[in-house]
Amino acid sequence: MSVDMRVNIAGVEWKNPVTVASGTFGSGAEFAEFVDLNKLGAVTTKGVANVPWPGNPTPRIAETYGGMMNAVGLQNPGIELLCKRDIPFLRQYDTRIIVNVCGRSEEDYCEVVERLSEEEVDLLEINISCPNVKEGGIAFGQDPKEAERITRAVKRYARQPVIMKLSPNITSVPDMARAVEAGGADAVSLINTLTGMKIDIHRRTFVLANKTGGVSGPAIHPIAVRMVYEAAHAVRVPVIGMGGIASGADAIEMILAGASAVSIGTANFHDPSISGKIVGEIESYMERYGFSAVADMVGIVE
Repeated sequence: MSVDMRVNIAGVEWKNPVTVASGTFGSGAEFAEFVDLNKLGAVTTKGVANVPWPGNPTPRIAETYGGMMNAVGLQNPGIELLCKRDIPFLRQYDTRIIVNVCGRSEEDYCEVVERLSEEEVDLLEINISCPNVKEGGIAFGQDPKEAERITRAVKRYARQPVIMKLSPNITSVPDMARAVEAGGADAVSLINTLTGMKIDIHRRTFVLANKTGGVSGPAIHPIAVRMVYEAAHAVRVPVIGMGGIASGADAIEMILAGASAVSIGTANFHDPSISGKIVGEIESYMERYGFSAVADMVGIVE
């Protein structure tokens, strides 16, 4: 049977529901020889700030059981280089472009979002897990009132639809999802990494220079599915699910839980071609079980 892989995220049509998680795919060029970017619904860039960020000291990557930890610290070359180099590269392909935006203050976020209003990109993903330095180190993503406020702020400058990326390191996912929806979010994405720690017992020191880092990979997938389910039942806007997706089955699980689209992260490091394979596996599942459109699967497990 013929299946319709298209999805609509905040008024933007993707050819299929698969994108890649920010920070795991560079800005596309690094993976173009491994996966045909034309086959992805969207490409999500590495997080970009208003000025270049050097990131955290090394070591900042470590393997864990069932995944990995990172404390890269959102190293990035800044918005101007992304606009000059990365966006023109991605425009060569028949795929949607999502730019992930990071910042340390409301002004930082708004400056980048305003700059991107001049660029030919399709959606903006706002990472609100970064420290809000001006608010005493509180993360925007850990306080619903702050999350709603930063959402309203960036929406004033955004020409493109805004996806708010939520942290899992919070008490209530539904409360946070509702807060950003109230602030005007056009979609939400989750989960970001879980905070963890790893110690080298032989050297008796922390494995990461930052001491703590973000845990990702298959080990966190059940947690991510639960949080995606909670978010999807809390808001009316589309949900993009991510967290430990390493196969078509994992992606389908997210969709059945309520995700309108999915994002592939850590698995890209293990198999650089995995995102393209997952597109095919979703299509095969739909044919096998008689689903004519992706929308027919979204959130059907109650």
